[in-house]
Amino acid sequence: MLSALWVSKTGLSAQDINLRTISNNLANVSTTGFKKDRAEFQDLLYQIVRQPGAQSTQNTELPTGLQLGTGVRIVGTQKIFTTGSLQTTDQPLDMAINGRGFFQIMTPDGTIAYTRDGTFHLDADGQIVTASGYELEPAIVVPPETQTFTVGEDGTVSITMAGQAAAQVIGNIQTADFINPAGLQAIGNNLFLETFSSGAPQVSQPGNNGLGTVLQNTLETSNVSVVEELVNMITTQRAYEMNSKVISTADQMMGYLNQNL
Repeated sequence: MLSALWVSKTGLSAQDINLRTISNNLANVSTTGFKKDRAEFQDLLYQIVRQPGAQSTQNTELPTGLQLGTGVRIVGTQKIFTTGSLQTTDQPLDMAINGRGFFQIMTPDGTIAYTRDGTFHLDADGQIVTASGYELEPAIVVPPETQTFTVGEDGTVSITMAGQAAAQVIGNIQTADFINPAGLQAIGNNLFLETFSSGAPQVSQPGNNGLGTVLQNTLETSNVSVVEELVNMITTQRAYEMNSKVISTADQMMGYLNQNL
């Protein structure tokens, strides 16, 4: 009975972390380019009381043995990088990647970060930056005399100036991809960092080498499904209640022994 208490305790802890993961997904249902998390469970060590396959007699073997589990744990959370819905906007600096790939962002400490959030702005110098003021890499500066701003599907950025009929190319947006995007480290602000698990970034022009194309006047919404997360939340709640019931039952059994022995 004491062992049952500890096993149920691991179940409560695991479901608590699972609920936290679900709540973070729901909290970011409106976050541009957000990728949902999924908690992954793993059973703990087993106490082998009778070894499967051990000799029960000289000529017979135990078919299953006796193995007692010690509980469960959350072994990790995985980012699900399915593409969110694409929403058309009227802002020329809004961009989305239709397919695989990430925008490259220069952080203040000089590290390259990666994002699916294409909500870009112009700073005081006309440079394209994120909502946090981090620069798009490679840097693109839009002159103040710009009349129209156009981004092609291959990342080519062109503008027209006042008094000029011909378009002028001022830069090219390059995107990056990873062998294992789920191995990226999420650091907040819709940014990810390269890790050993993600592999090195493969930088190329959008539309080449399996990378998605860039869509202007478009944003990628969160890939969180509210209905799915609500169902997961109900399942988690019921699992938590069942583990709580086991603790209550084990406590009642121990109380019965204390009162009658």
